[in-house]
Amino acid sequence: MHQGSRGSRKNPRTMTDLDKSSIQTENPQPFEQEGIDILSKKGIEMAMKGEELLKAQAHIWNHIFNFINSMALKCAVQLRIPDAISHHGQPMTLPQLVSSLQVDPQKSQHIHRLMRILAYAGFFLIHEPSKEGDDQEVAYSLTNSSLLLLEHNPFTLSPFLLSMLDPVLVDPWKFISTWLRNDCDRTPFETAHGKQFWEHMGGKPKDGMVFNAAMASDSRLVTSVLLGKHKSVFEGVELLVDVGGGTGTVAQAIAEAFPQMQCVVFDLPQVVGDLKGSHNLTFAEGDMFQQIPPADALLLKWILHDWSDEECVEILKRCKEAITSNGKKGKVMIIDLVVRDEDNKNDMLTETRLFWDELMMMTVGGRERNEKEWAELFYKAGFGGYTIFPILGLRSLIEIYP
Repeated sequence: MHQGSRGSRKNPRTMTDLDKSSIQTENPQPFEQEGIDILSKKGIEMAMKGEELLKAQAHIWNHIFNFINSMALKCAVQLRIPDAISHHGQPMTLPQLVSSLQVDPQKSQHIHRLMRILAYAGFFLIHEPSKEGDDQEVAYSLTNSSLLLLEHNPFTLSPFLLSMLDPVLVDPWKFISTWLRNDCDRTPFETAHGKQFWEHMGGKPKDGMVFNAAMASDSRLVTSVLLGKHKSVFEGVELLVDVGGGTGTVAQAIAEAFPQMQCVVFDLPQVVGDLKGSHNLTFAEGDMFQQIPPADALLLKWILHDWSDEECVEILKRCKEAITSNGKKGKVMIIDLVVRDEDNKNDMLTETRLFWDELMMMTVGGRERNEKEWAELFYKAGFGGYTIFPILGLRSLIEIYP
């Protein structure tokens, strides 16, 4: 997905790699007619143009077929290949892997082709047989990436993968050009499904459940990192409100880490209405566009990128009211992407941030923002300052102050 010209060879043969006679035998006419020696300066320049043409073709092909990486990975998760290798406890040969999977025996020979592309993408390691053991089989083991796809890993991203690659979220990508031409739908998602994203998820319990599981899986991972290395950001907070906190995955982890802190999960009635809290964790129903409960600190994880600039300003105004209504001056903590203009243009993190920006456009009409764009939102909402902590990989922790 992020390898650019994956389709080209690592050491492509150029025209200068070939001897002159073989070139003339294969295709002598163009150069002979013009009286050009292929090894002359002009001939090499013409050959390089041809090579660049083929490189451009490979680049286009690579992007045409990028979806194969995604669908191959989805297949591996659905077949539970990472779990099979993990349960085996050591590098697993192809016959051992095939015998552990519920696949049609007549199609088992295709598993090695699936594993080959996933190994190339960095999800599995291939262990070649030793020179002495010619009868040994190729074996596979896990990488850090496939460890995050294990079903029983508390930080598994499998629910996230299955949600993002579900037809309900894949189909809208087919309608982007249609959406750009029409003047009625807010998002390609609405063009594809006839409803806006949140309306669809609220009316389709199964789709909503898959999506909520995806968000919960991400929350467990990012909260683990936040509480593991950056716990100090919560010190001194007596009352925390997790705005748009869903089913409470983040707030529950914070409440367990800080037993003296009162944590409130604030979300729509259909999200939190039936949820039960604990001694320092409660659930509150409401609309963040109307009013947010007073608190020392508010947490908004992956909330603001869902909304337009105008909607974000309204949410942030309600946030400011909530942290100043009790006479104190609290803070708002935002976990979101910050697109950095100085990022390496070929860096995987940069490309992934840009993917997220497109995803927000496609699903909910939101966007990812750079620091300048974030700052404009904060000041329009009446905040006096902010600090960005780039401590969460793709995302950052942003603190804003009245």
